[in-house]
Amino acid sequence: MTPQKTTAPVDMIIVGAGFAGLYQLYRARRMGLSVKLLEAGDGVGGTWYWNRYPGARCDVESLDYSYSFSEELQQEWNWSERYAPQAEILRYINHVADRFDLRKDIQLETRVASANFDDASARWTVITEAGERFDGQYLIMATGCLSIPQPPDFKGLETFKGDWYHSANWPREGVDFAGKRVGLIGTGSSGVQMTPVIAEQAAHLTVFQRTANFSVPAQNEPLTEATLAHVKAHYAERRALGREAVTGQFLSANDKSALEVSDEDRLKEFEFRWRGAGGGFRMLRAFNDLMRNPIANQYAGDFVRGKIRATVKDPVKAEILCPKPDLPFGTKRLCVDTHYYETFNRDNVDLVDVKAHPITEITPTGLRTTQGHHELDAIVFATGFDAMTGALLAMDIRGTGGQSLREKWAAGPRTYLGVSIAGFPNLFVIAGPGSPSVLSNVVHSIETHVDWISNFIEHSRSRGTRRIEAEQAHEDQWVDHVNEVANQTLYPVGNSWYLGANMPGKPRVFMPYVAGVPAYRRIIEGVAEKNYEGFAQA
Repeated sequence: MTPQKTTAPVDMIIVGAGFAGLYQLYRARRMGLSVKLLEAGDGVGGTWYWNRYPGARCDVESLDYSYSFSEELQQEWNWSERYAPQAEILRYINHVADRFDLRKDIQLETRVASANFDDASARWTVITEAGERFDGQYLIMATGCLSIPQPPDFKGLETFKGDWYHSANWPREGVDFAGKRVGLIGTGSSGVQMTPVIAEQAAHLTVFQRTANFSVPAQNEPLTEATLAHVKAHYAERRALGREAVTGQFLSANDKSALEVSDEDRLKEFEFRWRGAGGGFRMLRAFNDLMRNPIANQYAGDFVRGKIRATVKDPVKAEILCPKPDLPFGTKRLCVDTHYYETFNRDNVDLVDVKAHPITEITPTGLRTTQGHHELDAIVFATGFDAMTGALLAMDIRGTGGQSLREKWAAGPRTYLGVSIAGFPNLFVIAGPGSPSVLSNVVHSIETHVDWISNFIEHSRSRGTRRIEAEQAHEDQWVDHVNEVANQTLYPVGNSWYLGANMPGKPRVFMPYVAGVPAYRRIIEGVAEKNYEGFAQA
Protein backbone atom coordinates (compact mmCIF):
# COMPACT_ATOMS: atom_id res chain seq x y z
CA MET A 1 0.00 0.00 0.00
CA THR A 2 1.44 3.37 -1.03
CA PRO A 3 0.53 6.11 1.47
CA GLN A 4 -1.47 8.94 -0.01
CA LYS A 5 -0.47 12.57 0.28
CA THR A 6 -0.65 13.99 3.81
CA THR A 7 -3.75 16.12 4.33
CA ALA A 8 -3.47 19.70 5.60
CA PRO A 9 -1.88 19.78 9.09
CA VAL A 10 -4.23 20.36 12.02
CA ASP A 11 -3.79 21.19 15.67
CA MET A 12 -5.61 18.09 16.89
CA ILE A 13 -6.50 14.65 15.56
CA ILE A 14 -9.25 12.77 17.39
CA VAL A 15 -9.90 9.06 16.87
CA GLY A 16 -13.47 7.91 17.54
CA ALA A 17 -16.87 9.60 17.16
CA GLY A 18 -18.71 8.38 20.23
CA PHE A 19 -19.57 10.47 23.30
CA ALA A 20 -15.88 11.15 23.99
CA GLY A 21 -14.82 12.13 20.49
CA LEU A 22 -17.76 14.44 19.88
CA TYR A 23 -17.30 16.35 23.12
CA GLN A 24 -13.54 16.64 22.55
CA LEU A 25 -14.27 18.03 19.09
CA TYR A 26 -16.72 20.54 20.57
CA ARG A 27 -14.17 21.71 23.17
CA ALA A 28 -11.33 21.92 20.65
CA ARG A 29 -13.48 24.07 18.37
CA ARG A 30 -14.24 26.45 21.26
CA MET A 31 -10.49 26.73 21.89
CA GLY A 32 -9.99 27.81 18.29
CA LEU A 33 -8.07 24.69 17.29
CA SER A 34 -8.19 23.12 13.85
CA VAL A 35 -9.40 19.54 14.25
CA LYS A 36 -9.96 16.35 12.27
CA LEU A 37 -11.96 13.53 13.83
CA LEU A 38 -11.51 10.06 12.28
CA GLU A 39 -14.22 7.41 12.71
CA ALA A 40 -14.20 3.83 11.43
CA GLY A 41 -17.99 3.55 11.10
CA ASP A 42 -20.18 5.24 8.52
CA GLY A 43 -21.98 7.15 11.26
CA VAL A 44 -21.31 8.72 14.66
CA GLY A 45 -22.29 7.07 17.93
CA GLY A 46 -19.41 4.89 19.06
CA THR A 47 -20.63 1.85 20.97
CA TRP A 48 -24.24 2.85 20.24
CA TYR A 49 -23.52 2.79 16.53
CA TRP A 50 -22.07 -0.73 16.58
CA ASN A 51 -24.18 -2.47 19.24
CA ARG A 52 -27.65 -2.80 17.69
CA TYR A 53 -28.55 -6.22 19.10
CA PRO A 54 -32.09 -6.95 20.33
CA GLY A 55 -32.71 -5.43 23.75
CA ALA A 56 -29.61 -3.21 23.74
CA ARG A 57 -29.97 -0.34 26.17
CA CYS A 58 -27.82 1.58 28.62
CA ASP A 59 -27.50 0.37 32.21
CA VAL A 60 -26.99 3.94 33.48
CA GLU A 61 -30.14 6.05 33.74
CA SER A 62 -30.74 8.22 30.68
CA LEU A 63 -31.04 11.45 32.66
CA ASP A 64 -27.45 10.94 33.82
CA TYR A 65 -26.03 9.14 30.79
CA SER A 66 -26.08 12.35 28.78
CA TYR A 67 -24.02 15.48 28.33
CA SER A 68 -24.09 18.20 30.95
CA PHE A 69 -21.97 20.79 29.12
CA SER A 70 -24.94 22.53 27.48
CA GLU A 71 -27.92 23.63 29.54
CA GLU A 72 -29.87 24.22 26.32
CA LEU A 73 -29.25 20.63 25.26
CA GLN A 74 -30.37 19.33 28.64
CA GLN A 75 -33.57 21.32 28.47
CA GLU A 76 -34.54 20.52 24.89
CA TRP A 77 -33.96 16.76 24.83
CA ASN A 78 -36.67 14.49 26.24
CA TRP A 79 -35.72 10.94 27.20
CA SER A 80 -38.57 8.46 26.87
CA GLU A 81 -37.51 5.87 29.47
CA ARG A 82 -35.51 5.56 32.64
CA TYR A 83 -33.02 3.43 30.68
CA ALA A 84 -32.94 4.49 27.04
CA PRO A 85 -32.74 1.85 24.30
CA GLN A 86 -29.87 1.85 21.80
CA ALA A 87 -31.81 3.51 18.99
CA GLU A 88 -32.79 6.45 21.19
CA ILE A 89 -29.23 7.00 22.43
CA LEU A 90 -28.02 6.92 18.83
CA ARG A 91 -30.63 9.55 17.90
CA TYR A 92 -29.41 11.68 20.78
CA ILE A 93 -25.76 11.48 19.68
CA ASN A 94 -26.72 12.37 16.11
CA HIS A 95 -28.77 15.28 17.43
CA VAL A 96 -25.70 16.54 19.29
CA ALA A 97 -23.55 16.23 16.15
CA ASP A 98 -26.10 18.26 14.17
CA ARG A 99 -26.95 20.79 16.86
CA PHE A 100 -23.33 21.82 17.33
CA ASP A 101 -22.41 21.47 13.65
CA LEU A 102 -19.72 18.89 14.38
CA ARG A 103 -19.96 16.81 11.20
CA LYS A 104 -17.86 19.15 9.06
CA ASP A 105 -14.72 18.09 10.94
CA ILE A 106 -15.58 14.35 11.04
CA GLN A 107 -14.31 11.89 8.44
CA LEU A 108 -16.30 8.65 8.50
CA GLU A 109 -15.34 5.19 7.23
CA THR A 110 -11.75 5.91 8.18
CA ARG A 111 -10.01 3.28 10.31
CA VAL A 112 -6.64 4.21 11.78
CA ALA A 113 -3.82 1.72 11.18
CA SER A 114 -0.89 3.53 12.81
CA ALA A 115 0.23 6.68 14.58
CA ASN A 116 3.84 7.83 14.83
CA PHE A 117 5.33 10.65 16.89
CA ASP A 118 8.12 12.69 15.34
CA ASP A 119 10.61 13.94 17.92
CA ALA A 120 11.95 16.76 15.73
CA SER A 121 8.58 18.37 14.96
CA ALA A 122 6.77 17.18 18.12
CA ARG A 123 3.83 16.16 15.93
CA TRP A 124 1.90 12.98 15.19
CA THR A 125 1.45 11.34 11.80
CA VAL A 126 -1.65 9.16 11.62
CA ILE A 127 -2.02 6.71 8.73
CA THR A 128 -5.34 5.04 7.93
CA GLU A 129 -5.93 1.56 6.55
CA ALA A 130 -6.66 3.21 3.19
CA GLY A 131 -3.22 4.86 3.27
CA GLU A 132 -4.37 8.41 3.97
CA ARG A 133 -2.01 10.45 6.15
CA PHE A 134 -2.94 13.07 8.75
CA ASP A 135 -0.60 15.42 10.61
CA GLY A 136 -1.46 16.89 14.00
CA GLN A 137 0.21 18.31 17.09
CA TYR A 138 -2.11 16.56 19.54
CA LEU A 139 -3.56 13.07 19.21
CA ILE A 140 -6.64 12.29 21.29
CA MET A 141 -7.74 8.66 21.56
CA ALA A 142 -11.51 8.60 22.06
CA THR A 143 -11.67 4.95 21.06
CA GLY A 144 -13.79 3.65 23.92
CA CYS A 145 -13.34 0.91 26.51
CA LEU A 146 -15.61 -1.67 24.86
CA SER A 147 -15.07 -1.25 21.13
CA ILE A 148 -13.04 -4.27 19.95
CA PRO A 149 -15.25 -7.39 19.98
CA GLN A 150 -13.82 -10.73 21.02
CA PRO A 151 -14.35 -12.83 17.88
CA PRO A 152 -15.91 -16.27 18.24
CA ASP A 153 -13.23 -18.94 18.26
CA PHE A 154 -14.94 -22.29 17.89
CA LYS A 155 -13.87 -25.28 15.90
CA GLY A 156 -16.11 -25.85 12.87
CA LEU A 157 -17.78 -22.43 12.78
CA GLU A 158 -17.01 -22.13 9.08
CA THR A 159 -19.08 -25.27 8.41
CA PHE A 160 -22.28 -23.95 10.00
CA LYS A 161 -25.05 -23.78 7.40
CA GLY A 162 -27.27 -21.42 9.37
CA ASP A 163 -26.72 -17.74 10.14
CA TRP A 164 -24.54 -16.48 12.95
CA TYR A 165 -24.19 -13.02 14.50
CA HIS A 166 -22.02 -11.16 17.01
CA SER A 167 -23.71 -8.76 19.41
CA ALA A 168 -21.25 -5.96 18.55
CA ASN A 169 -21.62 -6.28 14.78
CA TRP A 170 -25.38 -6.63 14.38
CA PRO A 171 -27.06 -6.20 10.99
CA ARG A 172 -28.49 -2.70 10.73
CA GLU A 173 -31.74 -4.06 9.29
CA GLY A 174 -32.18 -6.35 12.30
CA VAL A 175 -32.73 -10.10 12.44
CA ASP A 176 -36.00 -12.03 12.34
CA PHE A 177 -35.73 -15.11 14.55
CA ALA A 178 -39.37 -16.15 14.09
CA GLY A 179 -39.73 -19.91 13.77
CA LYS A 180 -36.01 -20.52 14.33
CA ARG A 181 -34.02 -22.56 16.81
CA VAL A 182 -31.47 -20.11 18.22
CA GLY A 183 -28.37 -20.71 20.29
CA LEU A 184 -27.02 -17.81 22.39
CA ILE A 185 -23.43 -18.08 23.65
CA GLY A 186 -22.46 -15.69 26.41
CA THR A 187 -24.30 -14.26 29.42
CA GLY A 188 -22.62 -10.95 30.16
CA SER A 189 -24.58 -7.72 29.80
CA SER A 190 -25.28 -8.19 26.08
CA GLY A 191 -26.44 -11.78 26.48
CA VAL A 192 -28.61 -10.91 29.47
CA GLN A 193 -30.30 -8.10 27.53
CA MET A 194 -30.84 -10.21 24.42
CA THR A 195 -32.23 -13.32 26.08
CA PRO A 196 -35.78 -12.13 26.86
CA VAL A 197 -36.21 -10.44 23.46
CA ILE A 198 -34.97 -13.38 21.38
CA ALA A 199 -37.02 -15.79 23.49
CA GLU A 200 -40.20 -13.91 22.51
CA GLN A 201 -39.33 -14.19 18.80
CA ALA A 202 -37.74 -17.59 18.36
CA ALA A 203 -39.38 -20.98 18.17
CA HIS A 204 -36.75 -22.13 20.65
CA LEU A 205 -33.80 -20.52 22.43
CA THR A 206 -30.92 -22.36 24.06
CA VAL A 207 -28.65 -20.24 26.24
CA PHE A 208 -25.10 -21.53 26.65
CA GLN A 209 -23.66 -20.16 29.89
CA ARG A 210 -20.04 -20.56 30.96
CA THR A 211 -20.09 -18.45 34.13
CA ALA A 212 -23.18 -17.29 35.99
CA ASN A 213 -23.08 -13.57 36.70
CA PHE A 214 -25.21 -11.44 38.97
CA SER A 215 -28.06 -9.57 37.32
CA VAL A 216 -30.46 -7.16 38.97
CA PRO A 217 -33.78 -5.83 37.64
CA ALA A 218 -33.62 -2.45 35.96
CA GLN A 219 -37.14 -1.53 37.04
CA ASN A 220 -37.30 0.38 33.77
CA GLU A 221 -40.29 2.65 33.22
CA PRO A 222 -41.42 5.50 30.97
CA LEU A 223 -40.40 8.99 32.03
CA THR A 224 -43.51 11.08 32.54
CA GLU A 225 -43.80 14.74 31.60
CA ALA A 226 -43.92 15.57 35.30
CA THR A 227 -40.70 13.65 36.00
CA LEU A 228 -38.91 15.31 33.11
CA ALA A 229 -40.10 18.76 34.14
CA HIS A 230 -38.94 18.21 37.72
CA VAL A 231 -35.50 16.95 36.67
CA LYS A 232 -35.00 19.79 34.20
CA ALA A 233 -35.90 22.33 36.86
CA HIS A 234 -33.29 20.81 39.17
CA TYR A 235 -30.71 19.49 36.70
CA ALA A 236 -27.88 21.53 38.23
CA GLU A 237 -28.53 19.93 41.62
CA ARG A 238 -28.69 16.44 40.09
CA ARG A 239 -25.38 16.94 38.28
CA ALA A 240 -23.75 18.34 41.43
CA LEU A 241 -24.83 15.29 43.40
CA GLY A 242 -23.45 13.08 40.63
CA ARG A 243 -20.08 14.83 40.80
CA GLU A 244 -19.80 13.82 44.46
CA ALA A 245 -21.08 10.26 43.98
CA VAL A 246 -18.55 7.45 43.75
CA THR A 247 -19.81 6.44 40.28
CA GLY A 248 -20.50 9.91 38.94
CA GLN A 249 -24.23 9.16 39.02
CA PHE A 250 -26.33 10.08 42.00
CA LEU A 251 -27.88 6.96 43.48
CA SER A 252 -28.92 7.37 47.11
CA ALA A 253 -26.27 5.54 49.11
CA ASN A 254 -26.64 3.94 52.51
CA ASP A 255 -23.71 5.01 54.68
CA LYS A 256 -24.08 2.06 57.05
CA SER A 257 -22.22 -1.24 57.07
CA ALA A 258 -24.19 -4.36 56.24
CA LEU A 259 -22.80 -5.78 59.48
CA GLU A 260 -24.13 -3.08 61.81
CA VAL A 261 -27.84 -3.61 61.10
CA SER A 262 -30.22 -6.39 62.07
CA ASP A 263 -31.02 -9.24 59.71
CA GLU A 264 -34.50 -7.78 59.27
CA ASP A 265 -33.24 -4.29 58.40
CA ARG A 266 -30.61 -5.70 56.05
CA LEU A 267 -33.22 -7.68 54.15
CA LYS A 268 -35.52 -4.65 54.06
CA GLU A 269 -32.75 -2.52 52.51
CA PHE A 270 -31.96 -5.12 49.86
CA GLU A 271 -35.66 -5.48 49.03
CA PHE A 272 -36.03 -1.70 48.73
CA ARG A 273 -33.18 -1.56 46.20
CA TRP A 274 -34.36 -4.60 44.26
CA ARG A 275 -37.94 -3.48 43.74
CA GLY A 276 -39.65 -0.51 42.08
CA ALA A 277 -38.08 2.22 44.21
CA GLY A 278 -34.67 0.82 43.42
CA GLY A 279 -33.38 -1.30 40.60
CA GLY A 280 -30.15 -1.21 38.65
CA PHE A 281 -26.88 -0.13 40.24
CA ARG A 282 -28.71 1.04 43.37
CA MET A 283 -28.05 -2.47 44.67
CA LEU A 284 -24.34 -1.67 44.87
CA ARG A 285 -25.12 1.28 47.17
CA ALA A 286 -27.23 -0.75 49.62
CA PHE A 287 -24.43 -0.62 52.22
CA ASN A 288 -21.10 1.14 52.32
CA ASP A 289 -18.92 -1.96 52.57
CA LEU A 290 -20.32 -4.32 49.93
CA MET A 291 -17.20 -4.07 47.77
CA ARG A 292 -14.71 -4.20 50.65
CA ASN A 293 -16.01 -6.61 53.26
CA PRO A 294 -16.41 -10.26 52.20
CA ILE A 295 -19.14 -10.90 54.77
CA ALA A 296 -21.16 -7.84 53.70
CA ASN A 297 -20.70 -8.86 50.09
CA GLN A 298 -21.88 -12.38 50.83
CA TYR A 299 -25.09 -11.02 52.30
CA ALA A 300 -25.78 -9.26 48.99
CA GLY A 301 -24.83 -12.31 46.94
CA ASP A 302 -27.03 -14.60 49.02
CA PHE A 303 -29.94 -12.19 48.65
CA VAL A 304 -29.68 -12.23 44.84
CA ARG A 305 -29.26 -16.01 44.73
CA GLY A 306 -32.43 -16.24 46.80
CA LYS A 307 -34.23 -14.08 44.25
CA ILE A 308 -33.03 -16.30 41.40
CA ARG A 309 -34.25 -19.46 43.14
CA ALA A 310 -37.61 -17.83 43.90
CA THR A 311 -38.04 -16.66 40.30
CA VAL A 312 -36.83 -19.63 38.24
CA LYS A 313 -39.24 -22.52 38.71
CA ASP A 314 -36.93 -25.29 37.51
CA PRO A 315 -34.49 -25.87 40.41
CA VAL A 316 -31.81 -27.25 38.08
CA LYS A 317 -31.89 -24.13 35.90
CA ALA A 318 -31.99 -21.95 39.00
CA GLU A 319 -28.80 -23.47 40.38
CA ILE A 320 -27.00 -23.09 37.05
CA LEU A 321 -28.02 -19.41 37.00
CA CYS A 322 -26.86 -18.79 40.58
CA PRO A 323 -23.33 -17.31 40.67
CA LYS A 324 -20.94 -19.49 42.64
CA PRO A 325 -19.82 -18.31 46.09
CA ASP A 326 -16.30 -17.66 44.78
CA LEU A 327 -17.63 -14.76 42.65
CA PRO A 328 -18.24 -11.79 44.95
CA PHE A 329 -21.31 -9.72 44.13
CA GLY A 330 -20.54 -6.83 41.78
CA THR A 331 -16.91 -7.70 41.09
CA LYS A 332 -17.83 -8.55 37.53
CA ARG A 333 -19.80 -5.88 35.69
CA LEU A 334 -23.23 -6.10 37.27
CA CYS A 335 -25.89 -6.89 34.68
CA VAL A 336 -29.10 -4.85 34.68
CA ASP A 337 -32.04 -6.67 33.11
CA THR A 338 -35.71 -6.73 32.30
CA HIS A 339 -37.26 -10.18 32.97
CA TYR A 340 -34.01 -12.09 32.41
CA TYR A 341 -34.53 -14.78 35.06
CA GLU A 342 -38.27 -14.99 34.34
CA THR A 343 -37.43 -15.90 30.73
CA PHE A 344 -36.10 -19.28 31.84
CA ASN A 345 -39.64 -20.24 32.90
CA ARG A 346 -40.73 -20.20 29.25
CA ASP A 347 -41.34 -23.56 27.59
CA ASN A 348 -39.24 -22.56 24.58
CA VAL A 349 -36.07 -21.68 26.56
CA ASP A 350 -33.34 -24.09 27.64
CA LEU A 351 -30.11 -23.48 29.53
CA VAL A 352 -26.81 -25.34 29.14
CA ASP A 353 -23.94 -25.12 31.61
CA VAL A 354 -20.90 -25.14 29.32
CA LYS A 355 -18.50 -25.03 32.24
CA ALA A 356 -19.74 -28.48 33.17
CA HIS A 357 -20.31 -29.52 29.54
CA PRO A 358 -17.95 -27.48 27.29
CA ILE A 359 -18.67 -26.70 23.66
CA THR A 360 -16.49 -28.97 21.53
CA GLU A 361 -17.41 -27.78 18.04
CA ILE A 362 -19.86 -26.02 15.78
CA THR A 363 -21.39 -28.42 13.26
CA PRO A 364 -23.19 -27.76 9.96
CA THR A 365 -26.52 -28.08 11.75
CA GLY A 366 -25.81 -26.79 15.21
CA LEU A 367 -23.49 -27.07 18.16
CA ARG A 368 -21.96 -29.97 20.07
CA THR A 369 -21.05 -30.06 23.75
CA THR A 370 -19.53 -32.93 25.70
CA GLN A 371 -23.11 -33.79 26.67
CA GLY A 372 -24.66 -33.94 23.19
CA HIS A 373 -25.67 -32.16 20.01
CA HIS A 374 -28.02 -29.15 19.75
CA GLU A 375 -29.80 -28.55 16.44
CA LEU A 376 -29.74 -24.83 15.63
CA ASP A 377 -30.83 -22.58 12.78
CA ALA A 378 -28.96 -19.51 14.08
CA ILE A 379 -26.19 -18.80 16.58
CA VAL A 380 -25.71 -15.52 18.44
CA PHE A 381 -22.33 -14.80 20.00
CA ALA A 382 -22.31 -12.44 22.98
CA THR A 383 -18.65 -13.16 23.67
CA GLY A 384 -17.65 -9.71 24.86
CA PHE A 385 -14.78 -7.35 24.13
CA ASP A 386 -11.06 -6.88 24.39
CA ALA A 387 -11.83 -4.26 27.02
CA MET A 388 -10.01 -1.09 27.99
CA THR A 389 -6.90 -1.65 25.84
CA GLY A 390 -8.15 -3.45 22.74
CA ALA A 391 -8.85 -0.41 20.55
CA LEU A 392 -5.51 1.23 21.34
CA LEU A 393 -3.47 -1.90 20.77
CA ALA A 394 -5.27 -2.66 17.51
CA MET A 395 -3.34 0.31 16.10
CA ASP A 396 0.44 0.47 15.73
CA ILE A 397 1.13 3.47 17.98
CA ARG A 398 4.76 4.55 18.32
CA GLY A 399 6.09 7.28 20.57
CA THR A 400 9.52 8.78 21.17
CA GLY A 401 12.35 6.90 19.50
CA GLY A 402 9.82 4.70 17.74
CA GLN A 403 8.88 2.77 20.88
CA SER A 404 5.77 0.66 20.46
CA LEU A 405 2.73 0.97 22.73
CA ARG A 406 2.14 -2.74 22.25
CA GLU A 407 5.59 -3.46 23.66
CA LYS A 408 5.22 -0.95 26.51
CA TRP A 409 1.91 -2.52 27.50
CA ALA A 410 2.95 -6.13 26.95
CA ALA A 411 2.60 -6.84 30.68
CA GLY A 412 -0.51 -4.66 31.05
CA PRO A 413 -1.52 -1.03 30.53
CA ARG A 414 0.47 1.74 32.20
CA THR A 415 -0.74 5.35 32.26
CA TYR A 416 -0.39 8.49 34.30
CA LEU A 417 -3.82 9.47 35.68
CA GLY A 418 -5.48 7.31 33.02
CA VAL A 419 -5.03 10.11 30.45
CA SER A 420 -1.37 10.12 29.42
CA ILE A 421 1.42 7.63 28.69
CA ALA A 422 5.12 8.22 29.37
CA GLY A 423 7.08 8.12 26.12
CA PHE A 424 4.07 9.18 24.05
CA PRO A 425 4.05 13.00 24.07
CA ASN A 426 1.02 15.05 23.05
CA LEU A 427 -1.13 11.91 23.16
CA PHE A 428 -4.11 11.74 25.51
CA VAL A 429 -6.56 8.91 26.21
CA ILE A 430 -10.14 9.65 27.26
CA ALA A 431 -11.46 7.32 30.00
CA GLY A 432 -8.42 5.10 29.69
CA PRO A 433 -6.94 2.41 31.95
CA GLY A 434 -6.09 3.86 35.34
CA SER A 435 -9.17 6.10 35.49
CA PRO A 436 -12.71 5.47 36.84
CA SER A 437 -14.00 4.90 33.26
CA VAL A 438 -16.09 1.69 33.23
CA LEU A 439 -16.71 1.82 36.99
CA SER A 440 -18.47 5.15 36.59
CA ASN A 441 -21.15 6.90 34.60
CA VAL A 442 -18.80 7.03 31.65
CA VAL A 443 -20.36 10.16 30.11
CA HIS A 444 -19.56 12.03 33.31
CA SER A 445 -16.00 10.66 33.25
CA ILE A 446 -15.66 11.58 29.57
CA GLU A 447 -16.64 15.18 30.28
CA THR A 448 -14.22 15.29 33.21
CA HIS A 449 -11.35 14.03 31.07
CA VAL A 450 -12.10 16.18 28.03
CA ASP A 451 -12.34 19.32 30.15
CA TRP A 452 -9.09 18.51 31.95
CA ILE A 453 -7.21 17.65 28.75
CA SER A 454 -8.54 20.75 27.00
CA ASN A 455 -7.56 23.01 29.90
CA PHE A 456 -4.08 21.47 29.92
CA ILE A 457 -3.62 22.03 26.19
CA GLU A 458 -4.87 25.61 26.51
CA HIS A 459 -2.48 26.20 29.42
CA SER A 460 0.39 24.69 27.43
CA ARG A 461 -0.27 26.69 24.27
CA SER A 462 -0.51 29.94 26.19
CA ARG A 463 3.08 29.36 27.31
CA GLY A 464 4.35 28.41 23.89
CA THR A 465 4.88 24.77 24.84
CA ARG A 466 5.10 22.38 21.89
CA ARG A 467 5.39 19.10 23.75
CA ILE A 468 3.62 17.59 26.77
CA GLU A 469 4.76 14.25 28.16
CA ALA A 470 4.02 12.24 31.31
CA GLU A 471 7.14 11.59 33.37
CA GLN A 472 8.03 7.95 33.86
CA ALA A 473 8.41 8.20 37.65
CA HIS A 474 4.94 9.68 38.04
CA GLU A 475 3.45 7.06 35.73
CA ASP A 476 5.04 4.32 37.86
CA GLN A 477 3.68 5.88 41.04
CA TRP A 478 0.19 6.14 39.54
CA VAL A 479 0.17 2.51 38.40
CA ASP A 480 1.24 1.43 41.90
CA HIS A 481 -1.52 3.58 43.42
CA VAL A 482 -4.21 2.16 41.09
CA ASN A 483 -3.18 -1.38 42.05
CA GLU A 484 -2.97 -0.56 45.74
CA VAL A 485 -6.47 0.90 45.81
CA ALA A 486 -7.89 -2.02 43.80
CA ASN A 487 -6.34 -4.55 46.17
CA GLN A 488 -8.16 -2.95 49.09
CA THR A 489 -11.42 -4.09 47.49
CA LEU A 490 -12.94 -7.35 46.31
CA TYR A 491 -12.84 -6.32 42.63
CA PRO A 492 -9.67 -8.23 41.65
CA VAL A 493 -11.24 -11.46 42.95
CA GLY A 494 -13.88 -11.31 40.22
CA ASN A 495 -11.62 -12.59 37.41
CA SER A 496 -13.49 -10.34 34.99
CA TRP A 497 -12.83 -8.28 31.89
CA TYR A 498 -11.79 -5.53 34.30
CA LEU A 499 -8.65 -7.68 34.61
CA GLY A 500 -8.56 -8.86 31.00
CA ALA A 501 -9.55 -12.36 32.16
CA ASN A 502 -11.95 -12.87 29.24
CA MET A 503 -9.16 -12.66 26.64
CA PRO A 504 -6.80 -15.64 26.25
CA GLY A 505 -3.21 -14.54 26.72
CA LYS A 506 -4.05 -11.05 27.95
CA PRO A 507 -2.09 -9.90 31.03
CA ARG A 508 -4.12 -10.03 34.24
CA VAL A 509 -3.98 -6.44 35.46
CA PHE A 510 -6.87 -4.64 37.16
CA MET A 511 -7.41 -1.67 34.85
CA PRO A 512 -10.03 0.78 36.22
CA TYR A 513 -9.44 3.14 39.16
CA VAL A 514 -11.76 2.08 41.96
CA ALA A 515 -11.47 4.93 44.48
CA GLY A 516 -14.36 6.71 42.77
CA VAL A 517 -15.12 9.80 40.73
CA PRO A 518 -14.81 12.48 43.49
CA ALA A 519 -11.47 11.15 44.77
CA TYR A 520 -10.12 10.90 41.23
CA ARG A 521 -11.30 14.39 40.29
CA ARG A 522 -9.60 15.90 43.34
CA ILE A 523 -6.35 14.21 42.34
CA ILE A 524 -6.31 15.45 38.76
CA GLU A 525 -7.42 18.94 39.81
CA GLY A 526 -4.54 18.94 42.30
CA VAL A 527 -2.13 18.00 39.51
CA ALA A 528 -3.40 20.93 37.43
CA GLU A 529 -3.08 23.36 40.34
CA LYS A 530 0.59 22.38 40.68
CA ASN A 531 1.33 23.42 37.09
CA TYR A 532 0.48 19.92 35.87
CA GLU A 533 2.80 18.08 38.16
CA GLY A 534 4.27 14.93 36.67
CA PHE A 535 4.36 16.26 33.12
CA ALA A 536 7.42 17.47 31.25
CA GLN A 537 6.49 20.55 29.23
CA ALA A 538 8.88 21.87 26.60
